[in-house]
Amino acid sequence: MEAFVKTVSGFLWGNAMIVLCLFVGVFFAVRTRFFWLRYFKTSIKLVAEKNASAAGVSPFQAFSMALAGRIGTGNIVGVVTAIAVGGPGAVFWMWILAFFGAGTSLAECTLAQIYKEKKLGEYRGGPAFYMEKALGQKWMAVLFAIFCAVGNLLLIPGVHANAITTSLENAFQIPTWVGGLIIVVLMALIIFGNVKRIAVVSQYVVPFMSVAYIVMVLIVLGANITQVPATFGLIFSSAFGVNAIFGGIVGSAIVWGVKRGVNSCSAGMGTAPQSAAAAEVSHPIKQGMVQGVSVYVDTLLVCTATALMVLVTGCYNVTSEATGEVLFNGMGSVAAGASWAQAAAGTVFGNLGSAFVAIALFFFSFTSLMAAYYIGETNAVFFMSDEKKEKAKPLFLALKVVFLAMVMFGSLKSGGLVWAMNDIGTGFMCWTNLICLLLLSGIVKKAIDDFERQKKSGLNPVFDPEKAGIRNASLWSSEEMKERYRNLNH
Repeated sequence: MEAFVKTVSGFLWGNAMIVLCLFVGVFFAVRTRFFWLRYFKTSIKLVAEKNASAAGVSPFQAFSMALAGRIGTGNIVGVVTAIAVGGPGAVFWMWILAFFGAGTSLAECTLAQIYKEKKLGEYRGGPAFYMEKALGQKWMAVLFAIFCAVGNLLLIPGVHANAITTSLENAFQIPTWVGGLIIVVLMALIIFGNVKRIAVVSQYVVPFMSVAYIVMVLIVLGANITQVPATFGLIFSSAFGVNAIFGGIVGSAIVWGVKRGVNSCSAGMGTAPQSAAAAEVSHPIKQGMVQGVSVYVDTLLVCTATALMVLVTGCYNVTSEATGEVLFNGMGSVAAGASWAQAAAGTVFGNLGSAFVAIALFFFSFTSLMAAYYIGETNAVFFMSDEKKEKAKPLFLALKVVFLAMVMFGSLKSGGLVWAMNDIGTGFMCWTNLICLLLLSGIVKKAIDDFERQKKSGLNPVFDPEKAGIRNASLWSSEEMKERYRNLNH
């Protein structure tokens, strides 16, 4: 089974996917004239907007929910697995993916806001919604909704659960089955609530865990400050194939840097738009800008922190994917995973370092599990109308049970299997969503032009789809939405 899963994963994440991920980011950078960079200060301010409603969460809560999905296992385990195969140069290509990925995320999250709907009393949206309403391709919408629901409820949970249980076992000698039960019980307490409960938990947990982890890494880097400049030199030389040791694996550096970069920041995957659509904002572009910031927080801060800590302490191995030759061995026979980051932290903090990384990874991965369930449920809701609300209760119960079962499954299985399952889940979503984004780039450009036109007139932008020349944005055309923002500039 594991060999078959890895074969499918390798097919989905071949060179064509790597090229597509980079191309879409560069395409939106050129088409929008790096809009997210030109308005970066405005984006930071928008994160703090507090307007919420009975149907939608605040921009900051949506930011935190999306960040909960972005900051997770990929920020620790994903980073070290990229280094294990791609060498230090993989880190540079993660940065490149994130730099342009912010534009990809801006596009997909803006579209999610434009075409969001009110379902079961809450704002819901995402690629399935804009594929149907903007492209007019019901079949594509149904396909993505199935991919996303199956991916987030069945294929992706295991990688987060596995990271938690293995790190807890390494730090505290807690058996993986016990760790799995703990996760299942805590997760059940969260998901048997609603989207607001997920938003509230994310709002407090995500910022705290991110800051605490970065502070810990800064202390480790401070203790090795003389090695930091050389580490950056190692990353750059390895990325361009001029390093004496890692120059021969530059292809793997690109592939694994982009692959794990997408897995970490989720740009183009179609998952962050689900959270973005839940926000209460006066203009879709606002949430697109906010989500662009979250890409940078995820990769340029948290992923970089992990990479530098592991590299500067020498707690990593690199093995050529093509020949099997060990190019660098700093961890002996210890497989790539959370244990490398725990060992790196342990060089300064001893056993406390291992424990701290395990706790950080617990929060990172646990909030990613919360986000995965919400995303999976949103795509199940895509097929429902409000009239089916009562009939949907047994389905929602079944989704929760299946999700929790896969959490337990991932807790007990090998890291190689759960990562391959994760890559299959993300691969199908990426292919479908990235192609759709290219086809809908004109609508994103219209939304940006409308935002800039109002901004330059000194207004707080309010979205009117008719004035922007955008069709089928039915919720935004409703009297309810027009009334909500009618007096915003008066």
